[in-house]
Amino acid sequence: MDNSPLPEPLPEPRPEPLPDPLRKTAAPKPYADPATDPALQLRASDADRERVAEVLREAYAEGRLTAEEHSERVDAVYAAKTMGDLVPLTKDLPAHATAHATAPAAPRPQRSDLPARQEPPQMIAVFGGAERKGRFRAGSLLKALAVFGGVEIDLSEAVFDSPELVIHCTAVFGGVEIKVPPHVTLRGGGVGIFGGTDIRQQDGEDPSAPVVTVRTVCVFGGVSAEPKKPNKLKEALRKRLEG
Repeated sequence: MDNSPLPEPLPEPRPEPLPDPLRKTAAPKPYADPATDPALQLRASDADRERVAEVLREAYAEGRLTAEEHSERVDAVYAAKTMGDLVPLTKDLPAHATAHATAPAAPRPQRSDLPARQEPPQMIAVFGGAERKGRFRAGSLLKALAVFGGVEIDLSEAVFDSPELVIHCTAVFGGVEIKVPPHVTLRGGGVGIFGGTDIRQQDGEDPSAPVVTVRTVCVFGGVSAEPKKPNKLKEALRKRLEG
């Protein structure tokens, strides 16, 4: 008689639990849709627009965008009202993720972080004066007219949202004075009738730097354009604050 122990019975297989219709299953996150993503429905700030515009400027300098594409997208950037309006403008560029990343809050905003104001594309001084300086959008075309008056244009802190800025100056018994940043390319010339044009042309150190072209007509008047010398005191204070 065989007294060996009987083999243990195999455990009965447990039935798979039925799917719970009330349980939400994780699904792959789709591409953000401006119509449904609350973050993309937020109103865009000036800083958001400037960040995307900078990405477009770099893409144009690298040859990823043509001049026409760059101009169209920059116009769309400054016309954007929500974050969802900005996202499609860089989706085919390598810097798409950084363009729409939320910037950390700074304890003290720098001058370059302030929004650039929109100015009209013309300046007129008749028996008076007109001045434009500070942080403003330079655009692609500016017309200055001085009749028995003076016009001063300081581009040292302007935001260049176009690869070239053309300034048409007309001085009749008046004058137009233009200051440009040291890093931009300055070109120009014109016609003088009992008047003159003094443009100190220079080539920018960076090939992708903006170009400022000055076209002049002077009748008993004058137009001058030159690079603005940096303020040594302000530069020292800026480096000290940043350090």
